[in-house]
Amino acid sequence: MEVLNIHERQLDVDPRQVGALIDSLGSREDGLWPGHVWPRMDFAGPLGVGVKGGHGPIRYFVEEYTVGKSIKFRFTGPKGFDGFHRYEVETWAGGAVLRHTLKMRAHGLAMLSWSLVYRPMHDALLEDSLATAQVSLGLTPTVQVWTLWVKILRWVLSRGKARSQVALARSLDAATRGEPR
Repeated sequence: MEVLNIHERQLDVDPRQVGALIDSLGSREDGLWPGHVWPRMDFAGPLGVGVKGGHGPIRYFVEEYTVGKSIKFRFTGPKGFDGFHRYEVETWAGGAVLRHTLKMRAHGLAMLSWSLVYRPMHDALLEDSLATAQVSLGLTPTVQVWTLWVKILRWVLSRGKARSQVALARSLDAATRGEPR
């Protein structure tokens, strides 16, 4: 099964500011990844080509990295995910577009797990990531409400310990007031 999944936000800021968010991935100052409510993005070292990392059960390594512009991760797990995901910044007349693209071929049981579990979770996480980016850039976030299915999956997979979207909203609201997350 071929998968192409794209999430993006048009941002009225200098593209260099958006690129700096990509460069912050996995760091203590990460302004892009919503690690306050989703599994944190971790790397075995500083961002650079070849460094291994992941979040939750998703594993990958940095395949390409252009500082301030883009980063591309090649999947190494879960089994059956053959492809990549990437963040990139594009300049437009009024600012920048921050885009996340996932392109892969799912095969075997991954066809089912992608459709039932990973895709809805991925979509919710990426929308939260883009809202986190907006707050980090001093913009008002566009928050997509999690579907009931995403709430159920998060509850089941975390054994009832996952933080709710209310925690995300509070965190984003605090960040817009300059408070630590």
